[in-house]
Amino acid sequence: MAMNRIQFQQGMSLPEFLAAFGNEGQCERALMAVCWPRGWSCPRCAHRTFYRLKRGSHGGFQCQGCKYQVSITAGTMMAATKLPLTTWFLAIFLISHAKNGISSLELKRQLGVSYPAAWLIHQKILAATAERDDTHRLDGDVLVDDAYLGGEIAGAKAGRGSPNKVPLVAAVSLSEDGRPRYAKLSQVSGFTVDAITAWTTANLRPGCHVHSDGLACFGAVAFAGATHSCTVVGGRLPSERPKFRWVNTVLGNLKTAFSGTHHAFNFAKYAHRSLAGYVYRLNRPFNLRSLTPGLIFDVARRAEVGKDHQPGCG
Repeated sequence: MAMNRIQFQQGMSLPEFLAAFGNEGQCERALMAVCWPRGWSCPRCAHRTFYRLKRGSHGGFQCQGCKYQVSITAGTMMAATKLPLTTWFLAIFLISHAKNGISSLELKRQLGVSYPAAWLIHQKILAATAERDDTHRLDGDVLVDDAYLGGEIAGAKAGRGSPNKVPLVAAVSLSEDGRPRYAKLSQVSGFTVDAITAWTTANLRPGCHVHSDGLACFGAVAFAGATHSCTVVGGRLPSERPKFRWVNTVLGNLKTAFSGTHHAFNFAKYAHRSLAGYVYRLNRPFNLRSLTPGLIFDVARRAEVGKDHQPGCG
């Protein structure tokens, strides 16, 4: 059997990561390169000269013009953190390289921090992946399928009505030769015309062609400027549905990854970010070495998650 070059490509090894981001100074310089690529300038007056400060747990700057002070982590997902930057960067490395995802409990063990701290780091990094991919819209030929994620809760309603089951739309855009280009996994309120119309507007470019199974609500993509065709599949197995091979593969791998990683998970509350983390890695398969630097960039360039979020299972 021929070697799969995507699976066997060389990513960033742990020794390479530690050589690049193993101390606070290296992490601070990496943040500077992302936040001020043209050199530091004051957020208040745009003055370009400054004094270096020891501000809180991390370095900071004081503008020589207006005396405004700012932390090096200000405006990033790491804002106001008391943890070392090396802890954050290691978390980014672990999350970006976990093919099937990583639980907050495992992250706690790897980082050597408390569970609430690991949970918050995890959620903030996943929020960065969600914001990054939420801006991308699929085009061309797009396969879509419906699915439910989450197990049943003992004593609660069974089946699709379970309070821990969330409906989601899986979509994969195809290249001209029929291979997957980009995938999206989106939590929706339900499989209704209104929900699918809203999903199409947010996730598809006008003029794309959507191919679905016989679920009637997917005809609503036409209201958002897409064309639509369907193949009624009935109760056939995924292997008997070659047209939907790639979207079935994405869903199958997703369920395998989640069942092997998370043993207690509030899907109804946290599915959006966890799906985003999975798809973030899925959509960047051709250069594993760039995953960690890319995620560092996304975490450093996005605002802090709201303070109302509280730790959950994972």
